[in-house]
Amino acid sequence: MDARKEGLPLKTLFPDQHPQVRRWLVPFILACSLYFLLWIPEDQPSWVSALVKCQPILCLLVFLWAVGPGGSYTWLLQGALVCSAVGDACLIWPEAFLYGMAAFSAAHLFYLWAFGLSPLKPGLLLFTILASLIYDIFLLPHLDLNMVLPVLAYGLILNSMLWRSLVWGGSAGWGAVLFTVSDGVLAWNTFVHSLPFARIVIMSTYYAAQLLFTLSAIRHPGLKTH
Repeated sequence: MDARKEGLPLKTLFPDQHPQVRRWLVPFILACSLYFLLWIPEDQPSWVSALVKCQPILCLLVFLWAVGPGGSYTWLLQGALVCSAVGDACLIWPEAFLYGMAAFSAAHLFYLWAFGLSPLKPGLLLFTILASLIYDIFLLPHLDLNMVLPVLAYGLILNSMLWRSLVWGGSAGWGAVLFTVSDGVLAWNTFVHSLPFARIVIMSTYYAAQLLFTLSAIRHPGLKTH
């Protein structure tokens, strides 16, 4: 069985004989804590707030460099994280929202490439499409006309990534579910109605999703030891 593809239990993700896995996750945990402790107001966009927001994702990049097994899967995850960091920075400024969507679309394409297209499991695709259509029925009437096509295009890419990640399974599947929840709350809060505690929900599920994607690259035999 391919441990990476099937996902790993908690004891395997954090094995006692590989303490570097836990050690290299400490910067990510500290960066997330810093983001939530500082809680820079969204109406004060700056490069400082962009850096604070991007730091957890950059820490995951370093984590994969330090303990990832290498190979195409790890490299594609790193590409997705780079695009995600760009998207995070863009979303600090409202006028760069479309650029942020484009960056996250590229991130999802990297994830989609990593998860592959085999096996297809079309039944699962139909399920994700149905869920997406139900959400869009309520979201689309609230969009400006110039946002309908970009949002639909992004939703199509996100749905494709969700489908393939669920087929892939393990922590990647859970990561995609959390990413979809994060994006769904973000879109609703942005275009439909302001939600209480929206930012906490959006960012906590987002960081957790990216962590789960990253951990899906960890394979016990391939851990680096430097």
